[in-house]
Amino acid sequence: MALEAAGGARPWRRARTADWFAVAQVLRFAWAQSLSCLFAVALFAGLAASSVVPLPIARYDALLLYGLAVTAVLWATRLETGREALAVAGFHLVGLVFELVKVNMGSWSYPEDAVTKIAGVPLYSGFLYAAVGSYAVQAWRRLDLELSGYRPVATAVVAAAIYLNFLTHHWLPDMRVPLAVLMVAVTWRTMVGFTVGAVRYRLPLALSFVLIGFFLWIAENIATLLGAWQYPHQADMWHLVHPAKFGAWALLVTVCIVIVATWRRIEDGRRAATGD
Repeated sequence: MALEAAGGARPWRRARTADWFAVAQVLRFAWAQSLSCLFAVALFAGLAASSVVPLPIARYDALLLYGLAVTAVLWATRLETGREALAVAGFHLVGLVFELVKVNMGSWSYPEDAVTKIAGVPLYSGFLYAAVGSYAVQAWRRLDLELSGYRPVATAVVAAAIYLNFLTHHWLPDMRVPLAVLMVAVTWRTMVGFTVGAVRYRLPLALSFVLIGFFLWIAENIATLLGAWQYPHQADMWHLVHPAKFGAWALLVTVCIVIVATWRRIEDGRRAATGD
């Protein structure tokens, strides 16, 4: 009977060990994601604080200085490398171009006054895109991301078309649906490999676009609630951002990932050439 009891306990112990391992893996993944989101979390904290704390200068101007300070702190504490900071600065510029077009077409607005506004767009707004870029480059390093079955040229061409469509659909036909289908097609066999602890996992690249886009849509709702920017239907009082924006974010994420993937390929080539 003692042997039976001992033998019967082994499957239970194995199951319990597996459960604890699963919990540990989730916590490790959550920690890596949290570190990767430091810039975004800091930016949201600044948005929240600036909405309730009296400021000696215009809010948008203060947020620009705050974003620059956060960038400097992350670099000084080595939570972000110098090359990663430069990559994030690139996202800031890409975001500003996007903002200049969309704001002047009436897609959304920044109603508060500021010295650092150009054509209705405050310069701090580029940090909203830089936060996405920072997350992407940080997650790539911390989770050791690797793309398998990736078609860099085809994916980059579709991503560029997606970005241009967001700028030109005010004058030309909106092609986001066929472009989304085309992106799924060119990434159909592309998988994202990532490491949590000592275990390697894989996820379809297209699915990762959808998941990140969903969380960005949630973040957008929080940002508009804090007054980061304002959609026309939120002029009188805050309302939920339209669910269609979830799809728009999923498409914009493809542009972000392609930029980071290209940057990583260049970095890997540089390291291979220099022996770093």
